Amino acid sequence: MTVNRFVSAAVAFFLVFVFFGQQEVLAQEGIKERMRERLPEILQLKAQGIIGETNDGFLAFVGEKRAKEDLVQAENLDRRRVYAAIAQQQGTTAEFVGKRRAQQLAAQAKPGFWLQDESGSWYQKK
Repeated sequence: MTVNRFVSAAVAFFLVFVFFGQQEVLAQEGIKERMRERLPEILQLKAQGIIGETNDGFLAFVGEKRAKEDLVQAENLDRRRVYAAIAQQQGTTAEFVGKRRAQQLAAQAKPGFWLQDESGSWYQKK
């Protein structure tokens, strides 16, 4: 699968999962577009082993190397908003939504991407 097709598929899946029922509110805030625009750079940082997906649905730096910290912070802020919107809609907590999303992201991760297990330890997907 080409990078562009992968990005499109990842964005589509995330948007369907995340924004169902909250599309209008989140679209007005520009979250969907910002996340879509950041995704190629996020995938690049993941491929370089700089960032990974935490067990609670956020991005984190895996080692000492830091790159595009503002991008990572912005993505995590938007994810936090999305998880809160979903939690409100579903009558649950944002933490629960984030953990569920983390499981989906881990299942979809490409080999070599860094993920965090339940105990918080980092591992590379095989």
